[in-house]
Amino acid sequence: MELIELKTNIRTTTGNGPARRLRQKGQIPAVLYGPGTESVLLSVNITDIEMVLKKGRIGQALLNLVIPNNGETSTKTAMVKELQHHPVSRDFLHIDFYEVAMDRKIMVNIPVTTIGKAKGVETGGILQIIRRELEVQCFPLDVPESIEIDITDLDVGDSIRLGDIARQSKIEFLDDENFTVVTVVIPKIEEEEEVIEEEEAEGEAVIAEEGEETPESGDKE
Repeated sequence: MELIELKTNIRTTTGNGPARRLRQKGQIPAVLYGPGTESVLLSVNITDIEMVLKKGRIGQALLNLVIPNNGETSTKTAMVKELQHHPVSRDFLHIDFYEVAMDRKIMVNIPVTTIGKAKGVETGGILQIIRRELEVQCFPLDVPESIEIDITDLDVGDSIRLGDIARQSKIEFLDDENFTVVTVVIPKIEEEEEVIEEEEAEGEAVIAEEGEETPESGDKE
């Protein structure tokens, strides 16, 4: 995975007022924290964050934070733990950076992508992706952009479970191996038609039975 450089600034003020003024200047308030390290108050340029977003999912990006320190600079490797947006305008409000160690594994959610077209879909089935993200554990530089699943051989009623996915040597899946990730199902319309046909057949059978049990008028004494 690419290590993206991101320049930051130290901030010394907190609260809604200073944060609002930072945003007006094109900066986003941020904080860097992690195990065994003190929290550092930062701000980053909105344009720089937008560039990171263009390169991929913000939650998977591995960042090399450049932090000014008394005229010099230091670097910290981090990932975005949380990116807060305004509920209406969707403007960036705050970023939480989580420091990571390159020699320690991390847990991260990776999106699922499918390859090919399921043969069951070509015959009228519907592809359902049950889990669009899978949680994995790996070293920071080994985080994949996606988990690719070949669905070409999937027929109607078939499914691919987590245990069926080819294991990539550098990552470890954390979910239950029996969990269904992708499946091809029968369209609901066909299922409803089958139910209606069964109900009609049962109704006709009941009517026929009632007709047989009713005695004819000529048999009465």
